[in-house]
Amino acid sequence: MLTGVHLDIFRGETLAIAGASGVGKSTLLHILGTLERPTAGQVLWDGADVFSLDENLLAAFRNRKAGFVFQLHQLLPEFNVLENVMMPALIARLPQQTAREMAEAILLRVGLKDRWRHRISLLSGGEQQRVAVARALVMNPDELLADEPPGNLDPRSGARVHELVLELNRELGLTSVIVTHNLELARSLDRQIALVDGKAVCMREGA
Repeated sequence: MLTGVHLDIFRGETLAIAGASGVGKSTLLHILGTLERPTAGQVLWDGADVFSLDENLLAAFRNRKAGFVFQLHQLLPEFNVLENVMMPALIARLPQQTAREMAEAILLRVGLKDRWRHRISLLSGGEQQRVAVARALVMNPDELLADEPPGNLDPRSGARVHELVLELNRELGLTSVIVTHNLELARSLDRQIALVDGKAVCMREGA
């Protein structure tokens, strides 16, 4: 349960959120990405309280400003790779050809050029998570929010996903917030915080 979290996140930084299971890491990530409303307080993007928006405007804001990568990739098995990555652009009512071109460009960048027409079930776990990263970034959001992105992968595949996220953060000028239990991953980011007793505290070097 979160109680009195005060947190500043700076444009372009990579931030790790750590903590024991059940302390509210995923809840905090969902609030930052406007998937959940806080029961009190504000979430400010560039000084504006995003939860003052009505639900339709909030959904449009989320679609364009925040990209999500979940521990369970949550891809749609009835669609192929390209269609999954196109989905946020289609939701934003962009023309289908524009959505396709955007999806092809980001899939090329994450190394899945030859897998565009494959069903999700035919991909390895690492490939599925790269599709999830591509889907999160297809709208060129300001912020990438990732909940244990390598969590269900073998160490080698997980390391590749981790490296990809950091590369894309630098290339695209993203702000990346990553929930993780992996202290090695956390220490590779610009800043690390832990949730303790519902509050955000800076992690000490070597902790």
